[in-house]
Amino acid sequence: KAIQVMKEEGIDIQSHHPKPVSRFTNRKFDYVITVCDDAKGSCPVFSGRVTHRLHIGFEDPAKATGSEEEILNFFREIRNEIKHDFRVFYNKYIQT
Repeated sequence: KAIQVMKEEGIDIQSHHPKPVSRFTNRKFDYVITVCDDAKGSCPVFSGRVTHRLHIGFEDPAKATGSEEEILNFFREIRNEIKHDFRVFYNKYIQT
């Protein structure tokens, strides 16, 4: 469903896949942002070099229940929240 709702925005994530955090611990990052609703309290600490750690939480759309259309609409809501909140993040921290 994530693939479907992202495609509606012209974004193809079909070939994307999760990667282990251990792949990135030897790199330096300006920002590491956790996004899961419960990630701030339950995710392992990223041990790489990070200048800023932020949490911008979102409900997990994979936990949605209801009809097919209700579930798709929930995926769309979360997609739109992510788009909005990361635009706010960009405008506040990145755009100068």
